[in-house]
Amino acid sequence: MSTPVAASPPSRSRRALVRAAAGLPLVVAGSSFGQGYPSRAIRLICPFPPAGAVDIACRALSAELSRQLAVNIAVENRPGAGGNVGLVEAVKSAPDGYTLYMSTSGIQAINPVLYDKMPADPNKDLAPISALVSLNNVLVLHPSVKVGSVKELVALARSNPGRLTYASSGNGTSIHMSGEMFKALAGVDMVHVPYKGSAPALVDLLGGQVQLMFDNIPSALPHIRSGKLKALATTGAKRDAALADLPTIAESGIAGYESDVWFGLTAPAATPRDIIVRLSDECQKAVKAPAFVKRMTELGYNMLGTSAEQMAEMTRTAIARWAPIVKASGAKVD
Repeated sequence: MSTPVAASPPSRSRRALVRAAAGLPLVVAGSSFGQGYPSRAIRLICPFPPAGAVDIACRALSAELSRQLAVNIAVENRPGAGGNVGLVEAVKSAPDGYTLYMSTSGIQAINPVLYDKMPADPNKDLAPISALVSLNNVLVLHPSVKVGSVKELVALARSNPGRLTYASSGNGTSIHMSGEMFKALAGVDMVHVPYKGSAPALVDLLGGQVQLMFDNIPSALPHIRSGKLKALATTGAKRDAALADLPTIAESGIAGYESDVWFGLTAPAATPRDIIVRLSDECQKAVKAPAFVKRMTELGYNMLGTSAEQMAEMTRTAIARWAPIVKASGAKVD
């Protein structure tokens, strides 16, 4: 009687066929959720209006990423509440990599302290992807304000308490808090007038409805160059290359003054890790692209291009820096 031969184990391909026939999911070594990503258009939510500094960064990034990823990346402006309107739209979206959100250090670090009731938590409901660019603000005045230096502006404000008005792109933005820091350190009383973005605030500043603004350099620069606005100083720790002849506010006599902002790409928190990594890698390539660098540096942006982990660390640093300033200012939004 012949000895029975043991059946050989089914091959990997046969096991796969059996699983497929049984309606079970196939697990292929090395596969990932985002392997075919992206396969369709992506929307990038900009939480501020067109023509402002965040919008400019969004459109420059979308152009580079659209080319790199070979899909259309459409910028969708959802302004309001210092970025919170766009934040809500982002966090309620499917976490599949097809909805992205351009956050800022102000949204991440200032809004949670400034607003009594946040509609979402940017530090829990968003996943960091890459901090892209940073920039300083610039103190600009309507030409009708007859001062030529920060020292003269402080003197004017002190002699007219509550008379000068300063515009911002919304409560809690870096533009707003730059003004609050100035008020606190210079010991002056000025009235804050918030708008739904830098562009509409600039319209009223150019028209003389408000007297001054601590605007992001990219959106103010064309009006400074044309002579429609008068620039006194920049807000960073050192002079800005885009306005190298201007002193910083600290240089101008307001000791300890330093205010800047960075913009970073994020996604809904549950977005798969491999998609986050893919997008972070692509962002780091995008901010090194010659066309991107040329366009952004000419407008006053500084290049970053961090990993997701580095952006998370920058957020923690921003919170530690800005939360005490917001609390000390007493600024609150219901």
